[in-house]
Amino acid sequence: MTAGGPPARGRGSVAAAERGATTIADRVVAKIASQAAREALGGVPEGGSPPQATVTVHHDAARVRVSLELDYPCDIGGQCGAVRQRVVQRVKALAGMDVPEVAVLVERLHSAHSRSAAQGRIR
Repeated sequence: MTAGGPPARGRGSVAAAERGATTIADRVVAKIASQAAREALGGVPEGGSPPQATVTVHHDAARVRVSLELDYPCDIGGQCGAVRQRVVQRVKALAGMDVPEVAVLVERLHSAHSRSAAQGRIR
């Protein structure tokens, strides 16, 4: 330490900008995953709920579970694959985390027939 000034930097010291840790809460990663699922699907089915995600973060990896509703008929496998791919891509880009697992749970299918039947009962 120098007299009256800051401590001298030795060979082994680390610059202030390089010290510390960044922690991203599970709920923040879940919000990213939910939005990514919505982007992959191109929106929410009429009368449906937006995708919801739950996330478990361990070190720099996030395990994601996405619950969603789809229009019927559709390519369910194709849509789920697109959701998985988009979630992995967005979580990596925005949070810097690997996503080794994305479980997609299709909660409900919305058909044009069921929407028109529901509208008919409201009258």
